[in-house]
Amino acid sequence: MYYSIRHLTKFLYSNSVSESMMETRMHPRSDQNQRCLTFHLSVSPRCRVFSYRDHLANHVHHFDIPGQHGQLVIVAESLVEVQPSGQVPAFLAPDAWADLDALVEQGDYWEMLLPSEFAVPSESLDELAKTFDVRRKDDPLMVLHQLNQQMYEHFDYVPRSTKVDSPIELALGTKKGVCQDFAHIMIALVRLKLRIPCRYVSGYLFHGQSDTDRSVHSATHAWVEALLPQLGWVGFDPTNWLVAGDRHIRTAIGRDYADVPPTHGMFRGRAASELTVAVRVTPSEGTPSLDQEMPVPEDWSILVEKATQLPEQPPPPSRQQQMAQQQQQDL
Repeated sequence: MYYSIRHLTKFLYSNSVSESMMETRMHPRSDQNQRCLTFHLSVSPRCRVFSYRDHLANHVHHFDIPGQHGQLVIVAESLVEVQPSGQVPAFLAPDAWADLDALVEQGDYWEMLLPSEFAVPSESLDELAKTFDVRRKDDPLMVLHQLNQQMYEHFDYVPRSTKVDSPIELALGTKKGVCQDFAHIMIALVRLKLRIPCRYVSGYLFHGQSDTDRSVHSATHAWVEALLPQLGWVGFDPTNWLVAGDRHIRTAIGRDYADVPPTHGMFRGRAASELTVAVRVTPSEGTPSLDQEMPVPEDWSILVEKATQLPEQPPPPSRQQQMAQQQQQDL
């Protein structure tokens, strides 16, 4: 399956800023069952963009925009091929826990076993673990399947009920949140109660007409991956009660959201910023020829055009206003 992905991010500043420094993680990964065939990052105001790979092989782009500007617009476009992954069974062999422990001993998975910034122990988490009866029973895969379902049934998906920097205590207390919150809670339970290496996955989810997903189609998505014997890293999507498959497009992996935000940066100046994000994931027929660009939907073209337009500037003061201002200054 081929997917065309377009991801627009716009920062609008209340006053002009003198410099913006930004780091992005929007380049889909090429590993496991997916390949990123093309990727293009556009930035307005125009600037030179640099890139590198971090220690988990995530693609990171970064840039610096000196000079006065009232907004920053980033458009990432990619074409990704996703192959159907093997069917994940319902359970493993009876000695799977011992196999898992042996697998962990042989590798370097400590980062994905310890608490991290957003996946931390707490009394609320302990209470949830008791409610779900999260412990080493049956086999690792059966426990993860059950936990994935329990997360889906226990929490309500409510957009804007939390923020990107909200601790898991907020979602645990209100029993509502978004995909990021559910991923962090599940990671904390899996690491701390089951001692299974577990990591955060940032990316996109394609929503077909017949799919009944809770997550919104116009935003990025997040889920988790747990390490299992014989299967390797297996993805679980507690937001939609899914095992990650060929509709899940992986952009970056880390301990939690703090490692893989789509955008992370700062600006120089006294201003408030307003963030707007729009995402389009559409099926594609395949790889475009060398002299052919990916087709751009008309509504997306209009969206980008509006986003890149400069903010409206106030009209210059009239002669009478200038005289009135001068008189005030003379007083």
